[in-house]
Amino acid sequence: MAVKRKGRPEHFDRLETRAPRARERALLRALPGLLSHAKRRAPGWTRILQGIDPRKVKTRKALAALPVTRKSELLELQKALPPLGGLNATPIDGLSKLFISPGSIHEPEGRGRDWWRTARGLFAGGFRPGDVVVNAFAYHFTPAGSMLESGALALGCTVVPTGTGQTEMQVAAIAHLRASGYIGTPSFLKLIVEKADELKADISSLKRAQVGAEYLPPELRRSLAERGIAVTQMYGTADLGLLAYESLSPLGAVNEGMILEEGILLEIVRPGSGEPVPAGEVGEVVVTSFNRDYPLIRFATGDLSAVLPGTSPCGRTNTRIRGWMGRADQSTKVRGLFVTPAQVNEVMRRHPEIARARLVVAGEAGSDRMTLKCEVQGKPPTLGEAIVGTIRDVTKLRGEVELVQPGTLPNDGKVIEDTRKYA
Repeated sequence: MAVKRKGRPEHFDRLETRAPRARERALLRALPGLLSHAKRRAPGWTRILQGIDPRKVKTRKALAALPVTRKSELLELQKALPPLGGLNATPIDGLSKLFISPGSIHEPEGRGRDWWRTARGLFAGGFRPGDVVVNAFAYHFTPAGSMLESGALALGCTVVPTGTGQTEMQVAAIAHLRASGYIGTPSFLKLIVEKADELKADISSLKRAQVGAEYLPPELRRSLAERGIAVTQMYGTADLGLLAYESLSPLGAVNEGMILEEGILLEIVRPGSGEPVPAGEVGEVVVTSFNRDYPLIRFATGDLSAVLPGTSPCGRTNTRIRGWMGRADQSTKVRGLFVTPAQVNEVMRRHPEIARARLVVAGEAGSDRMTLKCEVQGKPPTLGEAIVGTIRDVTKLRGEVELVQPGTLPNDGKVIEDTRKYA
């Protein structure tokens, strides 16, 4: 239900403007119940959480001690216990849809209203009841179309399910129906606008767009704004639904950062580990979702991001992140053997003096060189030699070590940097 201020709805509901401490208390208070429900109703979580007492998981520190379940593991989990790896707490016959994403990974949709929680992000992007919205996300096999349609319908919009492709028909639909909103990828919106110009079609009714699933070039956002189309981004996954969204200022400008959705608990962890990083440091997005049908606990998305300080000027008080910043899986092959972020993390674990580390792989085919750059305070005389031995022990490869001062390494989430040139 939208919260009104002086007759104009500014926020989707009162949850968005809670004091941050109240939000944190509510999430942590609900955490033991979520774990208990998942462990009792979902055989996959029964196995993963074996030996864990949900009643004791009441703090972020306790949560960080739980195992991470990675998106990259879903295929094997689902092969072992089809179709959803036993992670669903609601039986298959109680769900409304099953999707199949690339790689034959299955995702469920439950029967609840706005099950993917996308209405909140659409509202922040200016969508309102009565908007006629073209939904150009795919409707077949993958959940994006259904995900955004459910939120738009919950918000009171009228949805035109156009799906992907057929640019001329998209233009005709917008022009004929006087559609006011667009949902889809930014690149496809660009094609629609260009096709409308080519056909001299009037799509001036289009005033807002919420885009996702790919990079939004700043110049494209600016050019669309010049045409009167305010573009906001959302960040979500096929497993978790909406995670974060952009908001607009009263004058229509986009506020910095992306605001977390209210139904999730976020951690940013060092890639290759489950260890939370300090606020502001780039790391892997790990999410605990309070979804009773498909609870995901410490689910590692494989995406990189970082927390922004402060709150949004729009009045929403939830944590902001910098949006999608790349992939966390930086595994590479060196002299015929895979080297992974988990191995770099293991080297750090064995040497607590290391604050941050980055493995740089250089050279040409047949002459690979590994250098582990380690941020340490000062230069302990025997530390470098000890780390060299640990690298060999963990990776079975020879590597060099370079000790650098704290703050030297870039804050970009990279644990492994492959600088080799391939013909």
